[in-house]
Amino acid sequence: MVSVCGRYQFTAEQCAEILQIIQDVERRHGAGAWTPGEIRPTAVAPVLVSSEKGIHSELQSWGYKMPGNLVINARAETAADKPMFRASVASQRCVIPSTGFFEWDSQKRKYLFQLPGEDMLYMAGLYSIRDGKPCYCILTTSANDSMKDIHHRMPLVLKREQVAPWLEQPKAAGDYLRMTPPLLKKTDVEPQLRLW
Repeated sequence: MVSVCGRYQFTAEQCAEILQIIQDVERRHGAGAWTPGEIRPTAVAPVLVSSEKGIHSELQSWGYKMPGNLVINARAETAADKPMFRASVASQRCVIPSTGFFEWDSQKRKYLFQLPGEDMLYMAGLYSIRDGKPCYCILTTSANDSMKDIHHRMPLVLKREQVAPWLEQPKAAGDYLRMTPPLLKKTDVEPQLRLW
């Protein structure tokens, strides 16, 4: 089965939330510890986590490394029942901040999906420590009407006000695993081919 959300975007636009995350990462890891832009599996990128210090950003690698495989997504509907994800659902939830995610249609045309009227798009995720290094995966769910014509799955998108409950409240997090994500704006990002 083809993975959904195989790439997403984190661009350094003049957005207060983005700048705050970038500054937090640079304070913790130093300038140049990672590069904003199009994020691909295995890349190191910021995720939001909760600890006794509150909600903060950490740099983690995208994907759980398995023998001969890299797991970049987990199905929201079944993650709590799967041995690979059960502990993460219980106590290692994260949020992947982005400025949108990419998906390709059956003709291999690339589209950018964003929240209408918002600079940020937050995706629910899980993290784990594997081979001594933190890594994350993105939770996916059934596609809503804004995504169905491109793919049957989509990331579990959180609204801004759902970020803290997802990270800090197990009951709310359990409810979010079953919710339908908000509708998204779709933009064709492929250059238009001119025949004349």
